[in-house]
Amino acid sequence: MKAVVMAGGEGTRLRPMTSSMPKPLLPVANRPIMEHVLRLLKRHGLNETVVTVQFLASLVKNYFGDGEELGMELSYANEEKPLGTAGSVKNAEEALKDDAFLVISGDALTDFDLTDLISFHKEKGALVTVCLTRVPNPLEFGITIVDEEGKVERFLEKPTWGQVFSDTVNTGIYVMEPEVFDYVEADVPVDWSGDVFPQLMKEGKPVYGYIAEGYWEDVGTHESYVKAQADVLEGKVDVEIDGFEISPGVWVAEGAEVHPDAVLRGPLYIGDYAKVEAGAEIREHTVVGSNVVVKSGAFLHKAVVHDNVYVGQQSNLRGCVVGKNTDIMRAARIEDGAVIGDECLIGEESIVQGNVRVYPFKTIEAGAFVNTSVIWESRGQAHLFGARGVSGILNVEITPELAVRLAGAYATTLKKGATVTTARDHSRGARALKRAVISALQASAIDVRDLENVPLPVARQQTARGSAGGIMIRTSPGVPDSVDIMFFDGQGADLSQASQRKLDRVFARQEYRRAFPGEIGDLHFPASVFDSYTGSLLRNVDTSGIADSGLKVVVDASNGSAGLVLPSLLGKLGVDSLTINPGLDESRPTETGEMRRSGLVRLGEIVASSRAAFGVRFDPVGERLSLVDEKGRIIEDDRALLVMLDLVAAERRSGRVALPVTTTRIAEQVAAYHGTQVEWTTTSPDDLTRVGRDESTIFGGDGKGGFIVPEFSGVFDGTAAFVRLIGLVARTQLTLSQIDARIPRAHVLKRDVATPWAVKGLVMRRVVEEAGERFVDTTDGVRVVETDGRWVMVLPDPAEAVTHLWAEGPDDASAQALLDEWSSVVDGAGR
Repeated sequence: MKAVVMAGGEGTRLRPMTSSMPKPLLPVANRPIMEHVLRLLKRHGLNETVVTVQFLASLVKNYFGDGEELGMELSYANEEKPLGTAGSVKNAEEALKDDAFLVISGDALTDFDLTDLISFHKEKGALVTVCLTRVPNPLEFGITIVDEEGKVERFLEKPTWGQVFSDTVNTGIYVMEPEVFDYVEADVPVDWSGDVFPQLMKEGKPVYGYIAEGYWEDVGTHESYVKAQADVLEGKVDVEIDGFEISPGVWVAEGAEVHPDAVLRGPLYIGDYAKVEAGAEIREHTVVGSNVVVKSGAFLHKAVVHDNVYVGQQSNLRGCVVGKNTDIMRAARIEDGAVIGDECLIGEESIVQGNVRVYPFKTIEAGAFVNTSVIWESRGQAHLFGARGVSGILNVEITPELAVRLAGAYATTLKKGATVTTARDHSRGARALKRAVISALQASAIDVRDLENVPLPVARQQTARGSAGGIMIRTSPGVPDSVDIMFFDGQGADLSQASQRKLDRVFARQEYRRAFPGEIGDLHFPASVFDSYTGSLLRNVDTSGIADSGLKVVVDASNGSAGLVLPSLLGKLGVDSLTINPGLDESRPTETGEMRRSGLVRLGEIVASSRAAFGVRFDPVGERLSLVDEKGRIIEDDRALLVMLDLVAAERRSGRVALPVTTTRIAEQVAAYHGTQVEWTTTSPDDLTRVGRDESTIFGGDGKGGFIVPEFSGVFDGTAAFVRLIGLVARTQLTLSQIDARIPRAHVLKRDVATPWAVKGLVMRRVVEEAGERFVDTTDGVRVVETDGRWVMVLPDPAEAVTHLWAEGPDDASAQALLDEWSSVVDGAGR
């Protein structure tokens, strides 16, 4: 006997899940509903099956193919238009006309004894046998009455409570003889229970009802879909679960990685190659799909998570459904009954309320509170670029596919035959992405100079030597699972805002230039990169007095690429040095704030015990520098900026100093004392670089360990800053603690306030209004200066739903009061 699986319905009640996926392919316990149906057919010997398809038919065909993987023979009958339950089977008549056949829905979960059903049909000599079952609420189903012999007496489709005369309903499973096709008109919509069965009964044909025992759930609503998952996990339905039951009710599929410190409270299911981190909690009736990542602190309860979903730290998912390829960022919350479609982005700390529907390809911005369904709005990112280039979680937000498109867009902004320099840090992720970038550049008629693993300043310097631009891929500072794709201009600096917008536009339009076969770009690997860098550095930066000073310094390379430059540099400087953590450590491509702090404490201990003049610690890519004085005390980054400023200004006695407007105004006092002046810039690194390139600029810094040494380059360079510092200390004969002691204490405090994108403009207008008659500086954001010199600065973040505030006063309490006052202004405007 053959079977017919009806898989053509649109499943409109299950949208948005069925917006981009046919209902039969919706996973239950990580297998499509229809696969459970096919496996049931196979268990009962029904190996030859015709599948009727219509809505998104190609997806069903592509998934199941000819049925070989299931050990079955599948063929397909395609409906050009919806033909109803009987019309779709009539459409497959050619394959079914020789013998009795079984009809079953491809989107109902059941474990009925089909062998017994077929035996009943044969025993009764029926033309049609309708499989029936008893349900507590028959309103959504067709009610059927049978007599003592099992013959059907009456049908009623989807009754009201006033019409309910039985709890025995039609399951949509039938056994039929081919003569039934005589009662179905071809190529027009015809329904079994509404059109065909009443006619058969009118003519007295043998139509029987078989009341089945077992499980049956018509997965037609979101509630029934979630219920079906729970029933499978509870063992209420006899289906195969693909995986191992590692403890009662806890099913884990092949290749899944579950940390021993994750909390699992079954029944639950974790799909193949999923990863559950320590501290995550997964509770009963949760299904985690294939390749899903559940980060530490995440909480999932009665959640159904489809394949390739990223569940961020501290996120909370309760009673919801999340479609495939969706990213749920840190601390997001999705409430009971909510459904998130495929390929959505749910931003940090956003809340999706219960029963909300978010359709596929949508973005919910960080901090948003969503209490109505998101249907028509398109997915969009306001800005591709953030503070560090294009940043995101590796293989979640930043994938090889994205890297290829970005590199193709960047190449399209350059002339054919131009040269681009590429580089990376020492992480595996950066290495993999860089290969994708290089391929895309070459395919766009761009020649590539690949530096491989070098410090970021070396990548910038080499880019400035004849390249049209550069791309550096590194692990995001302090975020080990994220990467930054950084784009440089022809001078090795970050792209200007205008160039970023141009790249944004090309990327958004997806109009990428492709090379003809004879135009594919070349790939070169320059030699002696480090020698070239150190030679240029020592020629341009004043090192006089170092060799005769007898200085001893301790240098911490923090197991990063800065250690690749130091050996030859320190030897040529002629300074007595002790280098620690010089080797590359692939497992630590960046460091958290805590790791950096403990490293500085350790550095301080070594400096104090070895009686060194000072200690420096590079970040892993050699861009930034942290200082420890001769007593082993950490000089905080904002303080280190003032120390370096004092040393440079005291030696040069003229010129300009480039500083972002968020810097303490004590810097102005220090600069003026030594006859120099401050050029205030925006917080954007490319603006600081622009001023740093000016001939009159003698120094620049951002108060976060980034220093510009203009005589060498106009960008942040930790190694150049280190060489400059050694020379300054050698010539001034003062210790760092002495210099630090003569500079007044600053009291600058910072705070971030969550601000939805839609009200950022309103917030800034409200700030200007509140400023009233006070002096307002709009170099970057809005800086309001009080009559007593205190100031507050309000700056909306270009990439996140956040507003940044800085405040400075004569003491911390005063600065705190100012911060509180203006935070309430920002917060009030954002509500």
